[in-house]
Amino acid sequence: MNPFQKRTAIRIAAVSILLASVASPIAWYVEREGAEESIVKLAIEESDQLMHFHDAIGLSGEEGIERATQAAKTISGGLFDIAEIYDKNGTKLAEAITAEGETVESALPSHGKPKYTAASYQSIRVADRWVLRVFVPLRTDSTDTTGPILGYFEGVRVVPEWQRQQILDSSLAVALMVSLASLLCGAALYPVVVHLSSDNERKAREVLDSHISMMEALGRAIAKRDSDTGAHNYRVAWIAARIAERLGMTGSAMQALIAGSFLHDVGKIGIPDAILLKPGRLDDGEMTIMRTHVALGEEIVTGMGWLDGAHAVVAAHHEKWDGSGYPRRIKGEEIPLAARIFAVADVFDALCSKRPYKEPMKFDEVMAILERDTGSHFDHTVMAEFRVIAAAIFDQLADCDEAEAQRLLEERVRRHFEM
Repeated sequence: MNPFQKRTAIRIAAVSILLASVASPIAWYVEREGAEESIVKLAIEESDQLMHFHDAIGLSGEEGIERATQAAKTISGGLFDIAEIYDKNGTKLAEAITAEGETVESALPSHGKPKYTAASYQSIRVADRWVLRVFVPLRTDSTDTTGPILGYFEGVRVVPEWQRQQILDSSLAVALMVSLASLLCGAALYPVVVHLSSDNERKAREVLDSHISMMEALGRAIAKRDSDTGAHNYRVAWIAARIAERLGMTGSAMQALIAGSFLHDVGKIGIPDAILLKPGRLDDGEMTIMRTHVALGEEIVTGMGWLDGAHAVVAAHHEKWDGSGYPRRIKGEEIPLAARIFAVADVFDALCSKRPYKEPMKFDEVMAILERDTGSHFDHTVMAEFRVIAAAIFDQLADCDEAEAQRLLEERVRRHFEM
């Protein structure tokens, strides 16, 4: 199992367990409430039928009391342990109670005359017993909730232990089934998610490979025209990435730095060969034209989607900390951090490398120049981090050909582009 699959398995398991821990209690509660309401509904229907059977609805006087008493006795011997019947004014006509009902009657909450218009119930604990208390308005037609109320029935059922345990067991079984279903769902989703993620990862890598290939193609195009480039693009991008790592740069910022460092001179594609390949020093007019490679580079990378991130380095790689650079003469932290990092990497590699017009300089000489220009050309913070790794970079790049420089950069690309 690779790290991605392990992370996926852990996350799906965590979600499944969380879902099970939330859904199971809810399922238990819903099932318990449903069972409780079923008992109450059955009790209400039974009492209503018995009330109609004994013709004990809507009566008053001696006859009403007699019929209500008979109905109460019958009802209390069935689903209820206490049965009370009232007339339409809330006056009690009859009451019947079983021995079981007598054990809880004194502990039941008292209430005034009934005035309710809809059936309801209470589920209460009395002396460690589970008690259901039902309130039912009596009408000629029990299905017609808009008809006049002719009386009231109130019943109390002490739920027997076997029934309570049956309800709890049933609720627990439902809760366990829901929990198991949640876990099985997570197990079933895992291979699907891994497959889809692997497919997306493959496609993302293909897109990224195409982006990197495009970047390298532009780099090679520059190298074909400028004798000063070639391995320089790979080296300077690698050096910039090493410095940025010291500064804690990651993610898209690091990716933009690498792309911008590799393509910093992409605008030189538009500079005439007579100026770009001139062996000697450029005159003022030629230098003015040469400096337009920055604007040309901005035009090339802007609007190219993934390469938009390279804009910061391409646009500002000739700016200096004191504001004496070009083309915008910005200074200090106005210069993007990526461009400030690149400036150190670029000058270091240029001084250390052999060029058609110069031999490579020694490490101490190179560092002396960089130290001298810190605060004018270079950012103090960037230089502080670069000093720590400068000697190791110099040694690693000594006699480094283009193939080796490309390999070094590819290592950084794979690390920071999550390949």
